[in-house]
Amino acid sequence: MGAVTVSDERGGWSLIIRHPQAVAHSQSDAAAPAESVGDRNDRNSKRQNISIMKRSKPSGATGRKRKKEQEESKVKDRAALEKYLKKPPVAGEGTSDLPCTSHSEECEGITSIVCESTIAAPSDPADYPGPSESTIAVPSDPADCPGPSAVPSDPADCPGPSESTIAVPSDPADCPGPPESTIAVPSDPADWPALSDTVRMELVRRGPYHLKSDFTFPKKEGGRSCHHHYFYRRLVNGETIKRSWVVYSKKNKSIYCFCCKLFSQKEYQLISSGLNDWKNCTDKLKTHENSPEHSRHMTLWKELETRLEKGLTIDKVEMALMEAEKRKWREVLTRLVAIIQSLAERNIAFRGTTETLNQPNNGNFLKEVELMAKFDPVLKQHVAEVQRGTTNISYLGKIIQNELIDCISGKIGDHMVKEIKQSKYFSIILDCTPDLSHTEQLSVIIRLVTTQDTPQIKEHFMGFLEVEQSTGESLSTLILKRLEQLDIPFEDCRGQSYDNGANMKGKRKGVQARLVQINPRALFVPCGAHTLNLVVADAAKSSAEATSYFGYLHKLFTLFSASTQRWSILKSHVNITLKSWSDTRWESRINSIEAVRYQAAEVRDALLEVRDKATDGVVKIEAQSLAEEVGSYRFAICTVVWYDILTNIKHVSKMLQSVSMQLDIAVDLLRKTEVSLVSYRGNGFASAQASAKDICGQMNVEAVLKQKRLRSTKRQFSYESQEEQVSDALKKLEVSFFNMVVDVSIASLQERFKALGEVEKKFGVLLNFPDLPKEDLTKQCETLSNTLSWGGQSDLDKRELALEMQNFPALPKANMTTLELLTFLQEKKMNEVYPNMWVTLRIAVTIPVTVAAGERSFSKLKLIKTYLRSSMAQERLNGIALISINRKVSGQISFDDTINEFAARKSRRVRL
Repeated sequence: MGAVTVSDERGGWSLIIRHPQAVAHSQSDAAAPAESVGDRNDRNSKRQNISIMKRSKPSGATGRKRKKEQEESKVKDRAALEKYLKKPPVAGEGTSDLPCTSHSEECEGITSIVCESTIAAPSDPADYPGPSESTIAVPSDPADCPGPSAVPSDPADCPGPSESTIAVPSDPADCPGPPESTIAVPSDPADWPALSDTVRMELVRRGPYHLKSDFTFPKKEGGRSCHHHYFYRRLVNGETIKRSWVVYSKKNKSIYCFCCKLFSQKEYQLISSGLNDWKNCTDKLKTHENSPEHSRHMTLWKELETRLEKGLTIDKVEMALMEAEKRKWREVLTRLVAIIQSLAERNIAFRGTTETLNQPNNGNFLKEVELMAKFDPVLKQHVAEVQRGTTNISYLGKIIQNELIDCISGKIGDHMVKEIKQSKYFSIILDCTPDLSHTEQLSVIIRLVTTQDTPQIKEHFMGFLEVEQSTGESLSTLILKRLEQLDIPFEDCRGQSYDNGANMKGKRKGVQARLVQINPRALFVPCGAHTLNLVVADAAKSSAEATSYFGYLHKLFTLFSASTQRWSILKSHVNITLKSWSDTRWESRINSIEAVRYQAAEVRDALLEVRDKATDGVVKIEAQSLAEEVGSYRFAICTVVWYDILTNIKHVSKMLQSVSMQLDIAVDLLRKTEVSLVSYRGNGFASAQASAKDICGQMNVEAVLKQKRLRSTKRQFSYESQEEQVSDALKKLEVSFFNMVVDVSIASLQERFKALGEVEKKFGVLLNFPDLPKEDLTKQCETLSNTLSWGGQSDLDKRELALEMQNFPALPKANMTTLELLTFLQEKKMNEVYPNMWVTLRIAVTIPVTVAAGERSFSKLKLIKTYLRSSMAQERLNGIALISINRKVSGQISFDDTINEFAARKSRRVRL
């Protein structure tokens, strides 16, 4: 059976349902018009004559005739298609830009059958023409067709006559499904492509892109720029209405009319190049929005937008399928984004040796996908489609991983930048370290205080920067460029904190000196924890006894850790094992001292057992020597002294590394540390002797110092006095070790924290203003105002600040910190009553004390860029580090926002 003809004399239409074998006719037959019975008989006789003559090819006349018929058929089909796609006219304008709608509610869902067209069919099935360029494939059963091209079962419901032939395949599987690709239209109107129906509907569906309220418009050469008030219209009664049709182009730095650019056929400034005449912008916008053409285009835009929302367009069936496809892919991407965040927050590697599903070494990312697919129906279906090969889009490859990581980290960065701009004032913390691939990485931390509800100090990690040169000029240029990329004005920086390296804190060519030249209000504070560490280092290097003591500790650890048998002997005797230490963090050496401070007898017994069981002579001698040293009175005194000093300093160092540490609290802690050391200088050696005697008693050794031979220095000149010899060994230990270590610690503490004290002194008026006389209060307010003023701009008014402090309400308690004062103002909602006090407290809390946040980022760097991941690109490293370090911010990012960013990056093969 070649074909079946269905016709209706009343409707004046006929529908041809053809068998696939009948579709194999040539295009010339598809263009043949309906013929009478006599003409058809003549044509059949000609066919018989041709078959009898058995010509190998048609004659030249026949070929030219067929070619002419084919060209006429193509022109005719093209005209019919253009007539179908032609936009209906609108009153007052040539054509409308709205998509065509059906002529009746009955044929509203049928989009593949052309309105106002005729479907012609020959009366003889043998004369069915072949498929032409306008042939539309429809399954034999219209109910089985999944696409919107289904034919109604009742001919009365079909649309008007058509001139195109519709070929219906017998297999419903041949029906076209929903579209697999859409166009990702840029949000910037300057980058819009040619406005086809698809592009126009996508733009209307998405709506105009509006800038954030805190966006800063670039200025022209004359100093003029766009303003946010251009996006609003002020009425006579004082009310404002938003101009939703005004769209700003970041590329052209101009504004466009959204609806007129979509629907107008004319060319003027608001459509073609954009309006950037900011001097006359208000008048031009008012003239344009009152024009009849603009009102007509606004009506078309809103009408099409309403139809899209209600699904009343001619292709609503296709739109429903596209929306279902969109929801499916968004659900898949939501799960993939969640997996990526989970792996990045735990610093786990993503990829393996292969990128194929269900392979042993395909990496943690694909294993997480496989695991979730066992319980989640969305991923289960997606994985099944990928494995069957029914889809070429998996979104499981390494490139998509990098894009999703970049989108997530980008959203995290945007969130942090928004907080920084809302807080206005910030401080920068920088620190450098080499990574595993021998690349110098600069960690960028920004410190701020939020004031939305309760004031909270935050330190945001903004990423790693590759450093080519470690000079002050190179580092300062690098950080300024990074702040410019993040659109964070450096003029609002009020503090900077680095370590004590010469390239960072140099007074002339250091980073802090170069940044202070640009912004004198960016006060420099050296890292308090690093400075305290240098205090201990100075003390340790001041005495030969101190240096030799740590040498013995290092030998102890080396002897036991060099052999598993010796280490097991140590563990059988002690509960706290010996530990190594960092060469730079001196306060961490207390962990090594702790083992011999409270377990000296057990360590000595372990050394004696190693001596007895060792077969190597060198080990025997080393163990015997160390056992004698650990059992000596001198070693016990040094152990007690160093343990007491490092315990005090470690407590202060840990508190300084807190994120919420403030300038006034840090100075107070350091003053108490200095007082403690001065007090220990008076009675510390006597208490150390008593503790050392107890240790010797536990080891059953005599608490006596061995007298060493005293060296005398030869006099070079007769006027030199003889060197006073200390005959008492205990007195000599006190002078050469204890007094030297404690005195150097106190002196270094006073010298190295001088810069921190000077900065704190400028803000001291915030803490002691209740007790200051009026003259001193006015003078200190003036000093603070001068510190926070530069270039004719000031952060506060000195006179108003003094008046606010004089009229400040009674404090709930004495000795409140700057953060507690700020919280008090915020909770009582008195920031508008005391604005200068509120601003000054925010700046004081923003100033950093340590660079501990940078050190913590280096710990994450070592977990992310490991030996097996040493070839990781810088972009991927930054993205994973941002997610891992800022995990609290990562939890606040919406999956939909991330997917929208992913979809807007470039044109995707599926609709998102």
